[in-house]
Amino acid sequence: MGKTIRDESTASAYWASVNTFCALSDVHVIADAPVGCYNLVGAAVMDYTDAIPYLENFTPTSLTEKEIASSGSSEIVRDTITKLQEPGRQLILVSSAESEMIGSDHERMLAMQFPLVRFFPSHSLGENEWQGRDRALEWLFKNFDDGRPAAVEPGTVSIIGPTYGCFNSPSDLAEIKRLIAGAGGRLKHVFPFESRLSDISDLKNSEVIILMYHEFGSRLGKLLNRPVLYGPFGIDETSTFIMELARLLGCEQTGEAFIAKEKQTVLAPIWDLWRGPQAEWFPTVRFGVVAAASYANGLKKFLADEMGMQCLFSHITEETDNTALREQLASVQPQFFFGRIVDKIYLAELDAKTRFIPAGFPGPIVRRALGTPFMGHSGAVFLLQEIVNSLYDMLFNFLPLNRLSEAGETPTQKPEWDAEAEEFLNEAVKKAPFISQISFGRELKKKAEQLAIRQGKKTISKETVSLVL
Repeated sequence: MGKTIRDESTASAYWASVNTFCALSDVHVIADAPVGCYNLVGAAVMDYTDAIPYLENFTPTSLTEKEIASSGSSEIVRDTITKLQEPGRQLILVSSAESEMIGSDHERMLAMQFPLVRFFPSHSLGENEWQGRDRALEWLFKNFDDGRPAAVEPGTVSIIGPTYGCFNSPSDLAEIKRLIAGAGGRLKHVFPFESRLSDISDLKNSEVIILMYHEFGSRLGKLLNRPVLYGPFGIDETSTFIMELARLLGCEQTGEAFIAKEKQTVLAPIWDLWRGPQAEWFPTVRFGVVAAASYANGLKKFLADEMGMQCLFSHITEETDNTALREQLASVQPQFFFGRIVDKIYLAELDAKTRFIPAGFPGPIVRRALGTPFMGHSGAVFLLQEIVNSLYDMLFNFLPLNRLSEAGETPTQKPEWDAEAEEFLNEAVKKAPFISQISFGRELKKKAEQLAIRQGKKTISKETVSLVL
C-alpha cells in the first residue's frame, strides 16, 4: 500500500482557473459543476482567505444526479449560457472534477451554438493549483490576444500573478508597485487582478514583465517575449531587483538614488534592530517554513542567509509530505513556524511552544491590509518587526509568576529526582525552542512532581516524566 499524504497542500486546477478568470472584471465564469463546488470556491474559500463574501461573476450549472448519471450536462450548460449572455461580458465555461468524470466536453457544442463562449478544461483531476493557474494564464493569451506584433512602450512595467486566493497578495502587490515607481518605471497593467480581459493583448507592449510568484505565470511570461523579473524578498535581493529593473528601463541613476533613499528611510529600522540588544537573539532563533515556493525560499533567504537565524527546514507546499512533516515537528520544534492552518494544527497536537505565523493557504486568515508585506524592503522590515515583537512576547509569557495558593492548600514536600529521570527531562527540554527551554523545563518539572505527589511516590522516575510529556 502506498504512503498516505494527509492534508493536501494545494487545491485543484479547477479552483485555480476560477480564482484566475474571476479576477478579470469583464469575465463571467460558468462552472460545469454541482452546487456544492460553487459554495466552496465561490463563497467559503473567498470569505476565509480574501475576505470577499462571494464571487459575483461566478455561476454554477448546478449539476444533479440526473446529469451525472445519465443525460450529461450539455442541456443545463446551454440554459445557463442563455441566461447569462449580455454585451460586454465574456463567458468562460470551466469543467470541474465531476463534469470531467462523466466526460463532458463542450467544445463542439459551443462552436456551433455559442461561438463567443470559450471552454476551459480545468484538468481538475490531474493538475494542482499552481499548474492550473499557469495554464489558465497561458490559455487566456492564446485565446484572446489580438495577434498584432508588439509595440513596446518605453518605461512601462506590467505585473502578472495576483489572483484570488494568493496569500498576502494585496500587500505584496502594493510593495512591488512602490519598487517599480522607485526604480523609474510606469505601471501598465496588473494582470489579472486589476485588469479586463482585453488588457492581455497589451501586456506584450510592456518594456518589462514582473512575475509576482515563482509558482506560476512563467508560461505567459515566455509567450510575451519580454524581459522577466520576479517578486523579491529580503534586502539584497530587493536591491538587486531595483537595479536590474532600472537597468532594463534605462534608469540606472534613478535606481541608485532610490536605493540610497531606502537605506535612510524604509530600511532604517532593520539597522536599528541590528545594533540593538535584540540582535543577540537572532543567531539563537530557529525557524521552519512550509509555504508556496516564493515564500518558502524567500523567507529562508532573508531570515537565514541575511539575518543569521537558523532555518531548520523550508518545505514547498506542493511537495510536502505532511505526515513526514508532523514527525519532524515531534523530533525538533522551531521557535517560529511560518505555515498553513494544517501546520498550526500539528503544533497544537504536539503541545509545541512554537510561535505560529501565517505564511500560506489553506487557512482562515485575512490579508487585505497593505501594511503587512513579505516581499521587498518593506517586507523585510515587517517580518523582522514581527519576530522581535514575538520574542518579547515569549519572554513575558515565560516569566515566573507568583500566584495565590488556593484556600486550604497546604505545602507538600517535593519528591526527589533520580539521575535517569533528570537526564530524560534534559533531553526532552532540548527539543523545545531555545528561548523557551528554561520555562519549558520548569513547567515539565512541576508537572512531573505534581503527578508523583498524586501517585504517592517519593522519587520521580523516567516513567513519571514520560507521562507528562
